[in-house]
Amino acid sequence: MHDKQSTVGDVMTQTVVAVSPTAPYKEIARTLAQWEVSAVPVLVGEGRVIGVVSEADLLSKEEDKGRGPADDPRPGRLGDLVKAGARTAEELMSSPAVTIRADAGLPEAARVMALRGVKRLPVVDAEGRLAGIVSRSDLLKIYLRTDDDIADEVRDQVVARLFSHRYPALEVRVAEGVVTLSGRLPDPALAPFVTRVVRAVEGVVNVELFLDGPMG
Repeated sequence: MHDKQSTVGDVMTQTVVAVSPTAPYKEIARTLAQWEVSAVPVLVGEGRVIGVVSEADLLSKEEDKGRGPADDPRPGRLGDLVKAGARTAEELMSSPAVTIRADAGLPEAARVMALRGVKRLPVVDAEGRLAGIVSRSDLLKIYLRTDDDIADEVRDQVVARLFSHRYPALEVRVAEGVVTLSGRLPDPALAPFVTRVVRAVEGVVNVELFLDGPMG
């Protein structure tokens, strides 16, 4: 029951390395190596994202070198063959780019990454202009919260608010992000709801309940 859930804008990196559509192959490879990133957005105009070039896109050229002269293109491989002969970012990039807005929630970003098989997402504004970039490691930042911080939030923002008129005898303990609630609830039927709300607290890995029974 927090007042504000973290958004992509809260954890994204605002300083982003990008390339233009005319950037040559070797310049892109050098950029990825220099900045130690696995992909770069391709920008036009005032920073509008039109695509992304990843390590996988660059490696299409090396993969093509391993094919023998008798190898026939497999169905669905035409795009890779085209990229194998690409020289610029515009020819190499995956387009349209898979992007996300800064006000999106972290679970949404995680789902997009999983469904689209990408490690990072360009973050754009309403006009599609680059505002930052969010990576898998950025999404994991919420799990760096200390156990004490998590316990304080569960006590003050969940337990106290849910049962403000009839405070339950619940003890809250947190170890390595796992919240343990023990004691009593006014109604045992509330247990699934309490578990769900506590699990939504940022940084919580799991929730365990040990209930004695209803309060008299």
